[in-house]
Amino acid sequence: MRKILIADDNAAIVDILESFAKAEGYETVSAADGEEALSLFQKEHFDAVLLDVMMPKLDGFEVCRAIRRISNVPVLMITARGEDYDRIMGLDIGADDYIVKPFSAKEVMARIRAVLRRLPVSEEKISFGSLSLFPSACRTEINGKEIALTKKEFDLLLLFVQNKGRAFSRDRLLETLWGFDYEGDTRTVDTHIKRLRAKLAKEPHDDWDIRTIWGVGYSFGGET
Repeated sequence: MRKILIADDNAAIVDILESFAKAEGYETVSAADGEEALSLFQKEHFDAVLLDVMMPKLDGFEVCRAIRRISNVPVLMITARGEDYDRIMGLDIGADDYIVKPFSAKEVMARIRAVLRRLPVSEEKISFGSLSLFPSACRTEINGKEIALTKKEFDLLLLFVQNKGRAFSRDRLLETLWGFDYEGDTRTVDTHIKRLRAKLAKEPHDDWDIRTIWGVGYSFGGET
């Protein structure tokens, strides 16, 4: 059974989310502030984390940053803030999705299903030149050095490597990795690609890259 950490200082929201999550077969653990959420995360294994941004003691951004230093677990930010700045900040610090209040619990469950959706993998290690992917551990290495990616970033890279040379439109990437029921727009894809490229660029490589295909989308290729 998958376990979800729900962190929000609004008890009514927590009760609703827990009720819907349990109805879908998830085990839930809740936290009323950021410090409690981070403490629970460090002690237990979770398959996904729902983080309210405005929490006492530590806000959701701080908790997300701390989680990203030790784990690639899917993180979904929940907030009443709808400004682009806050949304982009959440994605830039490693959140996999960003949900703005008011929301429906069904929408949140759809987002959770999307981030937990696993791509079929037939190999323990997938290599392309200097790049190595370890799907079961969601680990990425370039020239033998580990690159810390979020689960969504890893899923994007894995999809590209498994389909090298194929051009993906932004709509196709949204459909494949975020799901049919995702209500965001294609800017989500661009944000994730930009962040993924920046992280991969930390380790030099000239034998592959994620290419922009103007008027189409993105593809992966290079010389092995």
